[in-house]
Amino acid sequence: RAVPKEEQYSVDLIEENSVYGDTKHEVNVYVKVFTNSPFLVCMDLVRSREEVIDPRYFWIGPDGRNLEGRTYVNLTKTGKLMVMGFKESMSGAYTCTLSHKIIETTTQEEREMFETHKFMVYAYREADHAYQVFVRFATTECELAANDHFFEELKKILNTIVSDLTCHIIEPSYKCHSIKTPTQGLLQELFVSFQVTPFAPGWEEVCHQVPYDCEDATNMRVQKARDRIGEFFSKQTYALKHEFQTVPAIHYVDNSFSVTRIDSCRPGFGKNDITHKNCASCCVVCDPGTYSPNNEVTCQICTWPQVRKYGARSC
Repeated sequence: RAVPKEEQYSVDLIEENSVYGDTKHEVNVYVKVFTNSPFLVCMDLVRSREEVIDPRYFWIGPDGRNLEGRTYVNLTKTGKLMVMGFKESMSGAYTCTLSHKIIETTTQEEREMFETHKFMVYAYREADHAYQVFVRFATTECELAANDHFFEELKKILNTIVSDLTCHIIEPSYKCHSIKTPTQGLLQELFVSFQVTPFAPGWEEVCHQVPYDCEDATNMRVQKARDRIGEFFSKQTYALKHEFQTVPAIHYVDNSFSVTRIDSCRPGFGKNDITHKNCASCCVVCDPGTYSPNNEVTCQICTWPQVRKYGARSC
């Protein structure tokens, strides 16, 4: 994802897998971990379409050293830089100085010009997804002993539905409430909630079969799990209408199924829609002076900001 602060060049960026510099602004670039960055071009779009005499390019990496000859970079003769196999530690400022000559047409006098372009390049990951599910069941009374038994059976069924996807149900709970309705008087209902996550035991082994990063695979699996659970509850409606002579004591409340996506980030990454508004849904590497020790979505500020690296998991 390449996002200059001035967005008028966005079409060109997409077409060429290139991000052009801007002498007035830093250009923010977001690179998915383990992939190659787009080409960072050591000139702005206007300059790239003009004749440039004796151009020379000098690239400096986040560690303040010359990038020429580094094994993880591809530097072209025309001053384009690609960073390969991007890791958290490669995040930071990439600066290029372009020197070129201007020759006066009448006097043939030569002048050397310099311009600097700065790119802030950040590693990012896709957020890990889980789904929070809410669903309701009618019951004859809140004190019914069968409510607990029903809830235990429901958990087993749901886990069975998703277990082959290495997904499982976590934080299941229910409460019974009395509800006064305009047409049916007083009803008792079980309010059931649970989360579906793709991190059932064995998920890491499944990940090892996937090259590079695993978020895409885990997110695809948990989405399938969510769809299966949605289908299971919609079948309850059909069964109640067509398959039962008498309605069971505990039964699904039609259209009560609702689902919300919950995002989390891996340690060392977090979301920040102010700092990284052009990659607001991404888990972006934590800046120096911040850290994320767990799977929450925010990078916390270090009380002693001696952390100088990107992607810190502790202070």
